[in-house]
Amino acid sequence: MIHRRLAALTGLVALMLPQVAAAHITATGSGGFTAGFEHPLSGYDHFLAMFAVGLWGAQMGGRQVWQLPVTFPLIMVVGGVIGILGLPLPGIEIGIALSIVVLGLAIAAGWKPYEWVALAIISVFALYHGYAHGAELPLAADPADFAIGFVLATGMIHVIGVGVGLLLEPIRGGQLSRGLGAIIAVVGLGFLALALGYLQSQLGFLQGGLSLFGH
Repeated sequence: MIHRRLAALTGLVALMLPQVAAAHITATGSGGFTAGFEHPLSGYDHFLAMFAVGLWGAQMGGRQVWQLPVTFPLIMVVGGVIGILGLPLPGIEIGIALSIVVLGLAIAAGWKPYEWVALAIISVFALYHGYAHGAELPLAADPADFAIGFVLATGMIHVIGVGVGLLLEPIRGGQLSRGLGAIIAVVGLGFLALALGYLQSQLGFLQGGLSLFGH
C-alpha cells in the first residue's frame, strides 16, 4: 500500500514537469479574478513551490504548520507591488526555480531550522514569485481582482501541501514526505536548467547585437 501511494505521488509530480521554457512576465491583455486564480494553478513551478511550503511547514510541525503558509502570501504581495512599480529584481526565473530546489531539498533532508531561518528563506522566494505575478498586474483588465485571485489560489495550494504533509509524515517516520521532497527538488533542477538555458540564450542574443554595432 505504501509503495502504491509513493508511486501515485511520483506520477502526480511527474505530470507537473515543464514542457516548454517560457518567461513568467507575459504581455497578456486580459485578467480578473479567474485569471489570477488560475495562474498559480497552471504554472507548474509556482504550484510546486507553494505546495512545498505547505509540505515543509507540516513536516516541521508546531507553529510552522500555519506560519509558513501565512507568511508566504503576505511577502508575495510585497513582491507583487515591486513588480507593479517596475522596480528591477534580477534573476526572476532562476530565483523561482531555486525556490523549488531548495524547498524540495529541505523537505528531503527533514531539515527543521530555527523559525526565523525558515521564515527568511520562504520570504526571499516569495518575493520572486510575487514579482512574477505583480509584473502582470498592470496589463490585466482588473488588477485588484487578479491579485485577490492569485492570493486565494496560493493559500489553497498551501493548504493542500499541509494536508498532504500531515497525511504522509506519520508513515514510516516521514520517509514518504522526504521522498516527495526529493522528487520536488529533482523537478526544480529541471526548471533551473531551463531558466539558465533561457538566460544563456538571452545573453547570446545580446552579445550578437553588440557585435553588430562593433562592426
